[in-house]
Amino acid sequence: MLEALRNTTSALFDPDRRFRQARIFHATRVALALLVSIALTTGINVPHGEWASITVLVVIGGLQHHGNIRRRAAERGVGTLIGAFVGLFLILQESYFRIPLLTYLLIAVACGYAAYHAVGKGGYIALLAGITVVITAGHGDQNVYDALWRTVDVMIGTAIALVFSFALPAYASYSWRFKLAGLLRACAAVHAKIERGFADESERQQAMMKLGPPLVQLRSLIPSVAKETGTPPADLEEVQHCARVCISALEMLATIPPESMDACGEEHCIRDLLLEMASALEAGDETMVRQNITLPAPHPDDPSIGHSSFAFLTLQLSAELGHLRDHLSQMAAQHHFPYATR
Repeated sequence: MLEALRNTTSALFDPDRRFRQARIFHATRVALALLVSIALTTGINVPHGEWASITVLVVIGGLQHHGNIRRRAAERGVGTLIGAFVGLFLILQESYFRIPLLTYLLIAVACGYAAYHAVGKGGYIALLAGITVVITAGHGDQNVYDALWRTVDVMIGTAIALVFSFALPAYASYSWRFKLAGLLRACAAVHAKIERGFADESERQQAMMKLGPPLVQLRSLIPSVAKETGTPPADLEEVQHCARVCISALEMLATIPPESMDACGEEHCIRDLLLEMASALEAGDETMVRQNITLPAPHPDDPSIGHSSFAFLTLQLSAELGHLRDHLSQMAAQHHFPYATR
């Protein structure tokens, strides 16, 4: 029993498993929140309890990464509550004035106002406020009793969702680390293919196209990673810039005909460094990267390069990788990231 519990705990808190099974963790969290919502509303016999479950899905169904989760979950909770109170107000005015056309107009105005702000800052709050207005008030034909209970259901669902939004969240910093490691491994594979030579142009294009999407995904994670780790966004942008320069250098190297390639002795060092940085990022251990790998910076007038564009680009790539290694080490020393596994 103790061994099984220990293995389960290790699986839950292991960064590698949390990253690779992020969707399963998220789905499990949402499913458990839904079960709690059903059990609670059914257990105390809350009318229209299904709206609490709907609210749970609306609030945390799309929240996965921990960085910004507090702000986003709070925004969605606030928007849901605002919509519930506006819907309750619409029901009350309908029961008092009994003018359906006025109620329809007010619902349309409220939802239009929400849509206006949904495409700008505070869009989460505005969008969910508009949705909840319709959930609570319907078309204005709900009675006050149902509206009150739907408002209570929305509050219950929001509270449950906010509690479960912090249960085993997927950290954006984990995703950033493993995605960067995957990109570095892909770069190493492309570099090896460049040295061997591509079979045809189609293979070259496919190999280079695989490097683009991971770079875009890394860029989208920067705000969340900065929130989680306290690392300045500028430091993460510098890593992004280094990765982009490396991909550009690989792309130019891939266009050079094999017969024009003149080895300069840095090829194996480049692949070793790429793979070591990838392993260190995955393991959260900076010491796995050998600091004694010397990658000299290129100079156009270096007589050892001559007129070989392949040699010059190889040295340019090695210099950029050396800068990336040093920058990651500096981030680890100053912010305990990206190698720290906290």
